[in-house]
Amino acid sequence: MSTNRPSQDSPWQGFYGPNLGYVIELFEQYTADPNSVDEELRQQFEAWGPPPSTDEADENIAPTQQASSGLPVSKIVAASKLAENIRTYGHLAADIHPLNETPKNIKMLDPTHYGLSEGDLKTIPATLIWSEAPRDVKTALDAILRLKDLYTKSLAYEFSHVHVEEERNWLNNMVESGYLYPEMTNEQKIALLKRLSEVEGFEKFLHKTFVGQKRFSIEGLDILVPMLDEIVSKSVKNGTKNVMVGMAHRGRLNVLAHTLGKPYEKIFSEFHHSPNKELIPSEGSRGINFGWSGDVKYHLGADRSIEENTVKASVTLANNPSHLEFVNPVVVGYTRAAQEVRTEAGYPVQDVNKSFSISIHGDAAFPGEGIVAETLNLSRLKGYQTGGTVHIIANNMIGFTTESYDSRSTKYSSDLAKGFEIPIVHVNADDPIACIAAASLAYEYRTRFQKDFLIDLIGYRRFGHNEMDDPTVTQPALYEKVNNHPTVRTLFAKQLETAGVLAAGKGEEIDADVQQMLQEKYDKVKGAKTAGEVKDVVVPETIVKGIPKQDTAVDHEQLKAINKALLERPEEFNAYPKLERILARRANALEEGGKVDWALAETLAFASILSDGTPIRITGQDSERGTFAQRHLVLHDSKNGKLFSPLHHIPQVKASFGIHNSPLSEASVVGFEYGYNVFAPETLVLWEAQYGDFANCAQVIFDQFLSAGRAKWGQKSGLVLLLPHGYEGQGPEHSSGRIERFLQLAAENNWTVANLSSASQYFHVLRRQAAILNKEEVRPLVIMTPKSLLRNPRVASDHTLLSQGRFQLVVEEELLGKNVDQVKRIILSSGKVAIDLATEIEGKAEELDHVHALRVEQLYPFPKNDIKDILNRYPNLEEISWVQEEPKNMGSWAYIESKLRGVAPEGVAVKYIGRPDRSSPSGGDPEVHKKEQERIVSVALRKEQTKTTTHEGGNERD
Repeated sequence: MSTNRPSQDSPWQGFYGPNLGYVIELFEQYTADPNSVDEELRQQFEAWGPPPSTDEADENIAPTQQASSGLPVSKIVAASKLAENIRTYGHLAADIHPLNETPKNIKMLDPTHYGLSEGDLKTIPATLIWSEAPRDVKTALDAILRLKDLYTKSLAYEFSHVHVEEERNWLNNMVESGYLYPEMTNEQKIALLKRLSEVEGFEKFLHKTFVGQKRFSIEGLDILVPMLDEIVSKSVKNGTKNVMVGMAHRGRLNVLAHTLGKPYEKIFSEFHHSPNKELIPSEGSRGINFGWSGDVKYHLGADRSIEENTVKASVTLANNPSHLEFVNPVVVGYTRAAQEVRTEAGYPVQDVNKSFSISIHGDAAFPGEGIVAETLNLSRLKGYQTGGTVHIIANNMIGFTTESYDSRSTKYSSDLAKGFEIPIVHVNADDPIACIAAASLAYEYRTRFQKDFLIDLIGYRRFGHNEMDDPTVTQPALYEKVNNHPTVRTLFAKQLETAGVLAAGKGEEIDADVQQMLQEKYDKVKGAKTAGEVKDVVVPETIVKGIPKQDTAVDHEQLKAINKALLERPEEFNAYPKLERILARRANALEEGGKVDWALAETLAFASILSDGTPIRITGQDSERGTFAQRHLVLHDSKNGKLFSPLHHIPQVKASFGIHNSPLSEASVVGFEYGYNVFAPETLVLWEAQYGDFANCAQVIFDQFLSAGRAKWGQKSGLVLLLPHGYEGQGPEHSSGRIERFLQLAAENNWTVANLSSASQYFHVLRRQAAILNKEEVRPLVIMTPKSLLRNPRVASDHTLLSQGRFQLVVEEELLGKNVDQVKRIILSSGKVAIDLATEIEGKAEELDHVHALRVEQLYPFPKNDIKDILNRYPNLEEISWVQEEPKNMGSWAYIESKLRGVAPEGVAVKYIGRPDRSSPSGGDPEVHKKEQERIVSVALRKEQTKTTTHEGGNERD
């Protein structure tokens, strides 16, 4: 709060404004009766003496109330409270709505509400209620009028929820010092008008040239582009190397054209070549990027290199689907990746000034989509913070057709940000200079305090949700106003002409020049065909062939050296004794006869990947320790709580290792990691779900970004998903990683889906993934990881398997299939149920000559040739059965049935063994679960053919 203080050498200097008034009241009470205040306060007043009088104060020091004005203290306190409430509630009376008048009769801004008359305010010195008052502001009345002018114009502020006093005082001082409105030169004003003319002219040209085509125009919020210009220019001059922008489709084409510099001709060509709507009735356009499925033009991103005063930087606009706000965490992930150096051991070194992000939101989507709150929550967390994002709500005051009162429970669409103490400014999109001031303040705050800032840019939508929609059907009164409202370019041109900055008629001349320029650009492309030929997707050959075989073995002596180093601790580190004993068992895992369990295989894989110079980032809920207390890659000192990560200190490491426990969010965190991975493609990035089912909450990221990003946008990712999966009687939410959803999305070799059954397989698949990073054949990797199997001896691998061999797509059961002529049935499975089968097979192999078992370790891409070669070895094969623990309508069956039919020899039946169709992923009774699991294993191994029953879900080959 910026109100007057007594002189610096006065003992009263710690009090000002309402607090000063309150203490003076106590002093007056003490003067009348010293015993009426407590002893400590009485001693202070005796030492301080009376507060300074008018005679003792100079013009910049607050005179005390009674001595200076003769008014009671209550009047001074009331005037001070009024001044503070103008700062807090001035936005309620501000002119921030282009189409509607703001009510001015706000009682909290009315002096009479505080018992103050104009005469009262004239008798109170201004410095009593506003310590930094300009010299021409003499009285409290002057101060109140000036503060109202500052806080209730077309730029309004909400700062009171910012609890850090330094930040709040700085923000208020920025407003009250006049810094926000530096005098623009005439040349700058004319340049701004020309920019607005380009923005509006582009939309007008598209509207008349491509009638009825969607473009989601920016009109009504045209000033957004100059605001981006301001922020980008300031940041680049300040040394920023990467500016990351995320936005939905509203105004995207204009931002692409002007902020990203995408050539007009290219945009016109994309409109001009849109395939015939009769051929493709959906919004998708395969004509834009032949060879990929492509995306509509208002979802596409771009990159631009720029230079400001010899400083070079790049601006990136992220690709975004129609899921509006889901790009937010992706862009923040881009930013964090661009800020970090990953070439040294330890956590990456971060410089938040190297990059920052701008997120442009919709006014209905900002409060409506939970991903926004999730992403805002990341902003101050160690593993995710980026030093602040500048948020802009492109507020056109309406959803598709839904009014604000039906889409949010708050006054402003920006109110969600208050919970995260993010400063908010509301600004009228029809006041260009105020909007530029808001952009400047946002950037200055982000730079100074390294925190988020939000601009609520309030405008309107010139047309409907899209240009084919008639908004007057649902908002007739609103669109009567819109249709009669001049554009911001028109208003600003008139303002400049009235002020003599621009000659009369010059504004229209500038507009005409823009239209002529656009027509000339269009003339270059209009002779092309009007309907593109619809072609099938042609995937690059490297992707068709899949991941080439990789040499993923690691020298045994190197592994031993790494394992030994992993067990070393600093002398002063006090390891938790019980944990240290558990970890110490790993010491002999690489000796003769030693076994490597899942967690150690992962640690050795990570260490060897880091030794190869590949950085790693892994996050997830409780990932430092591991949800199942298996990982322990961050150790806690048992006496002082200090942290120690062995992978930061072993001598073999040549790159950074970032590991972070994530917040209790999935969508934002997976989006962040996807963005990080895309922008740091040389880094092995892993996200781990606490339980596989929890990945449900990130389904949009899987659907729209991870599985389809390459096909839609040519955007490559090598992100690894670790999804704990396995039916162990823990109930519906702790059993299934929903493998069926990932398999349903699998096509065009877009990712790898694996369900592994041994530690060595996990070791090799991680190293294989690291080997293909930043290459054409890179793709995401989805792994169904174990829970109970983490400590199962049958999952542990002989240490020699790490120093020999590579990842196997299919693993044969060693105890079965020896007598090829006897085998009548081959059962295929993956993951935990394969271990259940192996457990049952052990000790019974001699009774099971009729059956052979295969573990399909990589489900997608389907290892067709490997399986076919094995099947062809068995001349008397009658039946192929797929065995799974998931219900029939879940798991892998729906995906793999056709694949098995495709490789089955002529006359061989393809059957299903598992649970029947169910609506819930798993039962909740452990005993029932156990019996069902025993039945599945028994049916799979029994000698007679499986029956076609509902319970078994059998399905004869057609």
